[in-house]
Amino acid sequence: MCAILLSINPNHVENIMNGTKEYEFRKKACKRQVDKILIYSTTSIMRVVGEADVEDVLIDTPEVIWEKTEEKSGIDKAFFDQYYEDREQAVAYKLINVKQYEEPKELEEFGVSNAPQSFQYVDGI
Repeated sequence: MCAILLSINPNHVENIMNGTKEYEFRKKACKRQVDKILIYSTTSIMRVVGEADVEDVLIDTPEVIWEKTEEKSGIDKAFFDQYYEDREQAVAYKLINVKQYEEPKELEEFGVSNAPQSFQYVDGI
């Protein structure tokens, strides 16, 4: 099993937790197959607040990815277009079994010292 830690804006975290955002978008895919995502909420929270299993990883042009994910993207088209501006590839992780921790956890509990800019592999999950 391969897990990654993702730094995610608290607004997007909230939408993941309430089910309106079923996809997490990235500009590049991980080299390894990812089974689980640990959700690190940035800004004021700065803790790992939950996790989700990865059901699928969609990789295609931004236009195709938007068509496939629009209804459960949790973001609007303008934000999506700005994020993928001048990009030929988009990546969308399909999240299932989202679990919010009762108490947010420190990065150190996962053997991580700093929040990743993009993502970080986490062993032993």
